[in-house]
Amino acid sequence: MSISLNPATILSGQGIDVSSIVQQIISGESGQLTVWQGQQTNFATQDGLLEGINNNLTSLQTAVAALASPTGPLTAQAAISSQPNVVTASAQSTAIAGTHQIVVTSLATNGTLYTNSFAAGANTSFLSSGQTSGDIQLQIGGASGATQDIPITQGSNDTLTTLANYINTQSTANNWGVTASVVTDTTGARLALQSQNTGSTGALAIANNSNTTLTFAAPQGGANAVLTIDNVPFSSASNTVTGAIQGVTLNLVSQSPGNPVQLTVGPDQNQITTAVNNFVSAYNNVISTINTQYVVDPTGAVPAPPLESDISLRSLQSSLLNDASNSVSVPGWPNLLGDSSETINLATLGINQNNDGTLTVGSNALGQTFAQVLAANPAAVVNFFQNSSATGFANAFNTDLTNLTNTISGPLYVDLAQNQAEQADLTTTINNFQAQLTAETTALTQQYDAVNASLQQYPLLLQATTEVLGTLGSGTSETGQIISSEPTLTSGL
Repeated sequence: MSISLNPATILSGQGIDVSSIVQQIISGESGQLTVWQGQQTNFATQDGLLEGINNNLTSLQTAVAALASPTGPLTAQAAISSQPNVVTASAQSTAIAGTHQIVVTSLATNGTLYTNSFAAGANTSFLSSGQTSGDIQLQIGGASGATQDIPITQGSNDTLTTLANYINTQSTANNWGVTASVVTDTTGARLALQSQNTGSTGALAIANNSNTTLTFAAPQGGANAVLTIDNVPFSSASNTVTGAIQGVTLNLVSQSPGNPVQLTVGPDQNQITTAVNNFVSAYNNVISTINTQYVVDPTGAVPAPPLESDISLRSLQSSLLNDASNSVSVPGWPNLLGDSSETINLATLGINQNNDGTLTVGSNALGQTFAQVLAANPAAVVNFFQNSSATGFANAFNTDLTNLTNTISGPLYVDLAQNQAEQADLTTTINNFQAQLTAETTALTQQYDAVNASLQQYPLLLQATTEVLGTLGSGTSETGQIISSEPTLTSGL
């Protein structure tokens, strides 16, 4: 690089701007560095897009796997009650579709027991006059239940308050399943006992009451629920009834003697619809994101998207579009749609593919919505997505997605690995080049510092030479020439 020096500056002794000159030289050599750094930025942008698409692809696989799972939402069963104020129910995948008539005669109840009013109050001893101890025996679980002995000691648990505390402590420590409390009204205080269990196992009774002034009212509750299911009688210690209907749990809310509740068991259409909508949403996220990389400005004013030329992305797009167009043979489908073909696809269900490759849940060729198709034959819809031979729509799609999302051989992961390898090479090249520029900057600075020092000394040398020549005066040389006392500055410094 050519550097020009101003003679006037040299003669004045001002020297040169070493930093500026070195910077000019280095800038002229660092153009390639800018190119490499731009490439690194492009790689980083591509990595971010590839990782984002991979994340969306993983979400799609989760949604498709749910459609393919034999224990997933497509095999979920629901139990719908005609009177949820009387009976509600939940169903497992083992439930058998059908309709049942249920009559709830009575609910299971907790056993309760309480004393008559104790006018002396909750903190006065209830031991009989002259007694310092007593005994109460509490039977839990009916006539065949265990009897728990409650010894009464003066000053320890001989008041309603201290007795309630004692019973609660013993119940917790020994798993009696009883809660004691003291209730007060205008007639006085009473000890109230309640079983924590419903049904006959929670029935309470007093087997013995010695040396106390307490009297207990007749026990209440502690009865099993009574119901009929399809005219078959059932008794349950709990209002949560299992085993009466295969795969179904009943929750008894209130009694309805003579007023049957209809319980319908079948595929859970809400869960199926949600799973399908989740798939469509996840699929559209992937396709829409890929589509953004192929939006080209016809004027050329806007640069092409970072992944426009990525072959792996094009391959992924093609694979997904093919998967979404896959057709499946579903025996019995003509009975549903009235045509002669058993080979169906998403469009048959009312899930249509748009021009940009995305999906829309709408209507099929017969004008049936997905909800109508599902309601008409839920088993056939499930059979389309998954079947015992693992050849259903979701089965095949899930297999493909497993390969596409493989962290080693998946196309986008391969792209990411290649990008990162090239970025690592670029980083090494850039670091080496920057080290070279740093070394060159140091060398050039030293060289031009030396030149600058010489230039700053030039006026002094010139002045000294002038003074020496001045002392010689003017005269004639041996050859007769006249010697001038004025020095001449030559160019080419």
